[in-house]
Amino acid sequence: MKTYAGKVRALAGISFTVETGTIFGLLGPNGAGKSTTVKILTTLSRPDSGSAEVAGIDVLQQPDQVRRLIGYVSQKPQFDPEATARENLHLQGRLYGVPHRELRSRSQALLDHFGLGKVASRQARGYSGGMQRKLDVALGLIHRPKVLFLDEPTTGLDPEARASMWSEISRLAADEDVTILLTTHYLDEADQLASQLAIIDHGRLVAQGSPNDLKSELRGDAIQVELTQAGVDDHVRTTLVRLGGVREIVVEGTTVRARVDHGASAVPGVLAALESAGVAVTSVTISRPSLDDVYLRYAGRPFGDDSHHQAQASATTEMEVPGE
Repeated sequence: MKTYAGKVRALAGISFTVETGTIFGLLGPNGAGKSTTVKILTTLSRPDSGSAEVAGIDVLQQPDQVRRLIGYVSQKPQFDPEATARENLHLQGRLYGVPHRELRSRSQALLDHFGLGKVASRQARGYSGGMQRKLDVALGLIHRPKVLFLDEPTTGLDPEARASMWSEISRLAADEDVTILLTTHYLDEADQLASQLAIIDHGRLVAQGSPNDLKSELRGDAIQVELTQAGVDDHVRTTLVRLGGVREIVVEGTTVRARVDHGASAVPGVLAALESAGVAVTSVTISRPSLDDVYLRYAGRPFGDDSHHQAQASATTEMEVPGE
C-alpha cells in the first residue's frame, strides 16, 4: 500500500510476477498507480506496507544491490542536455562502476545501435524528441542491467519515433535477455509489446494475463452505437435488455457500448429496437474484442475516462520481478 500526504491512496493491493526475459506491461490511465509502482520497485519510494522483490532481492532490505541490477528510464529526460551523447553515456557508466575499456566499447555499441553514432559529439539538447528518448534508453542499458524499467517511454513521440521505439524494446527482450517492465497508458502499445500485462485502476489490479487471453475472455463482438442526444441512459438500457442477446451494456452520454455474439447479425435488431423506442441513432460500429473492451469490462468505464480516479480501499502491496 502507498498513500501520499496521508490522504491520496496511490496503491492498494498490487501483486504480480514477471518472467525472466519477457516484456511485462503495467497498464492504466493517468493516476492509476503505475509510476508509484515503478518508484517502489526501483527503490525511489517506500511502500507504507507490503513487500517487493526485483531479481529475487528485497527492495527494502537491499536497495543498493537492486540498483546495481536494474536500469530505469523515467518519464522525464535523464540526460544532461549540455553534454554530448557520448559524454552522457561515459558519465552514467562511471557512476555504475563500468571498467574504462568496457565503457568505451559499450558506449559506442549503444550509440551505433540506437542510430546516434553520427551525432554522438553534439549536445543532446539539439536532438529530436525520438533521439533524446533513445539516449535515455541507452543510459538505462549502459551497465547491462538484468531488469529494465521503462516508464511510459513513448509519451510525446510522433508515430514514426514511437514505432522505432517499439522495435527497440522488442529487440532488447529478445536479443539481450533483459527483463522489461513497461508502464504505458497506450492500449495498443501494451497489446503490441507485452507477453503478459496487468491493468491497474484506482491503485488496484483489475485484470492480469496475456493480451490474447484477456481478449479471448470476451465472447462475441463489441458494438458501439452513437445517439443523437444524451440523457436517455435508462431508456436505452431497458430497450436493449429486453431485446435479448445484448450484454455488458454501458451508456455514457451519446455513446452506447455492448457485447453481442454475432455483430453483423445483431446490429439490425439493435437499430430496429432503438428506432421503435424513439431513440435516434447517428452511427454504429462493430469490432472484435480489444484491450479497451477488457478494461471496460473490469473497470466499468472506457480506458480514457479519468474522472473517477479517487483514493480507494486498503490492502498490502506485493510485487515480485525476477531477473534470473
